[in-house]
Amino acid sequence: MRSIVISPHPDDEVLGAGGTLFKRNTIKKNSLYWIIVTRLNPSTPKKKIVRRNYEIKKISAIFKFKKVFQLNFNTTELDNSSKKKLILNFSDIFNEIKPDELFVPHFSDVHSDHKIVSEVISSSTKNFRFPFIKKILAYEVLSETDYNLNRKQVFFPNYYEDITKFLTKKKNAMKIYKSEIKSFPFPRSIKTIDALARLRGSQIGKSAAESFEILREIN
Repeated sequence: MRSIVISPHPDDEVLGAGGTLFKRNTIKKNSLYWIIVTRLNPSTPKKKIVRRNYEIKKISAIFKFKKVFQLNFNTTELDNSSKKKLILNFSDIFNEIKPDELFVPHFSDVHSDHKIVSEVISSSTKNFRFPFIKKILAYEVLSETDYNLNRKQVFFPNYYEDITKFLTKKKNAMKIYKSEIKSFPFPRSIKTIDALARLRGSQIGKSAAESFEILREIN
């Protein structure tokens, strides 16, 4: 099986599907790929850019991604970027990798970059063009998915992965993103990540879990 996780920003992959990605690595003949949609703005201090590049390299190694695609759109500026270009980027990658499974941001996320990626994914996964994509799972991201105030568009988990054996690995992976982690009760804290995993786990009778919304599944 070939799985691709799509991150509007580096760290979304860990927050949304980190435990599940570690779990996928235990499956024989399973290959993981990572698409990072945005980069830090070129005007960002060089020290911060160097740190981010180090984080991406480190995350790539611990998840054993077979290939990492960096699309290099400027962060927080996707709404001013060409959606056509983004669609073409995704389409080219999908045709190259021919993934069975996609992990994508949820359409209700409050960050504009997340919303646009989700919207573009809908245009880039038409079954008659990409028949090899059998499953599309939308993940939840702390401080994005849960901050949506539009009650008509909410994250509705209907698929769970037991990550009891991988929760510690997920939390350690998130610690690599030092600038994104702060002390509880900040949403992106290790304690909050643990709490969400425990909550989702309790919903399926397990110690820890990640939840997703199935957007498409073909059996």
